[in-house]
Amino acid sequence: MDGLSQIETELGKLFEWHLTAINNAIEPAILKALWQDIDMRYNESQRAYHSLQHIQQLFTQFEQIKHHLNEPHIIALALFYHDVIYEPTRSDNELKSAEYAVDSLSPYLTAEQCQYIYALIMMTASHQIADIDEGSDKARKSDAAYLLDMDLSILGASWPEYEQYAQAVRQEYAHISNIDYRVGRIAVLTGLLAHPTLYLTDYYYARLEEQARENIKREIILLAS
Repeated sequence: MDGLSQIETELGKLFEWHLTAINNAIEPAILKALWQDIDMRYNESQRAYHSLQHIQQLFTQFEQIKHHLNEPHIIALALFYHDVIYEPTRSDNELKSAEYAVDSLSPYLTAEQCQYIYALIMMTASHQIADIDEGSDKARKSDAAYLLDMDLSILGASWPEYEQYAQAVRQEYAHISNIDYRVGRIAVLTGLLAHPTLYLTDYYYARLEEQARENIKREIILLAS
């Protein structure tokens, strides 16, 4: 079994486990079809960073922090679907992914659970905690913060890993000229540095904040040179 096949198998088992933990009445054939659909989308040719390897990296993080989560299975499903629609030429990928998640999961989850997953995915566009609903509580906002921090955890990786991530993002934007990409990417990175903190949870702040800021500053210097 090659590396990608192994990732697909492991993630497929994880997806089925988390979904059946919420609804154990889903038929195996439906579980398999739902996973195959996710798998196919994350293997699309336009993806260099937003691929199954990204999802695998997120679940490595998930294993480390799941004991902090109040609704781990919901957060896991949000992770699986958060980039399910990804087209670098569009600016509404999070919206389309959120809608896709609801369409896929609504036959098997409650309307309230689907709405929560929708809200979580939409937060990955701004990486800010939004009001989940009128009755949103500290527990759900805490879970949302962990999800957002997991999604940005690559920023605080070692420089070789970060550099690989930055190159993969550039590859996804191959349709944009070098000059335009540099201007746009520097604006995005400068915007990140302007946040009082990159990470919302104490766990990630303590472990990754300093390294993430160093990595971002280093990329900006390289882009500007």
